[in-house]
Amino acid sequence: MSWIYLFLAGLFEIGWPVGLKMAQVPSTRTAGIFVAVIFMAISGFLLWMAQRTIPIGTAYAVWTGIGAAGTFLVGIFFYDDPASLMRFVGVALIVAGVATLKLAH
Repeated sequence: MSWIYLFLAGLFEIGWPVGLKMAQVPSTRTAGIFVAVIFMAISGFLLWMAQRTIPIGTAYAVWTGIGAAGTFLVGIFFYDDPASLMRFVGVALIVAGVATLKLAH
């Protein structure tokens, strides 16, 4: 169950940078800050739940890896971020590292 908590924590980790991006626009500033705070709280709680049985270093690396890769994809698909081959290679390395940590656990 801890790995499910950790996976969900990583998905919610994507929400707070998106909220902060929303907050850059004056018309969605308040909503963006609200989204960021709520997603931070949920993500943090789920990470806390996962750390009951998953070592802190593994949990943190997986959590941030899911959040980083997910935020990268959201940026490309919804915010017109650059989508170069090298950026995808970098994210693939993050995903490979996360998968390795899971397999090594």
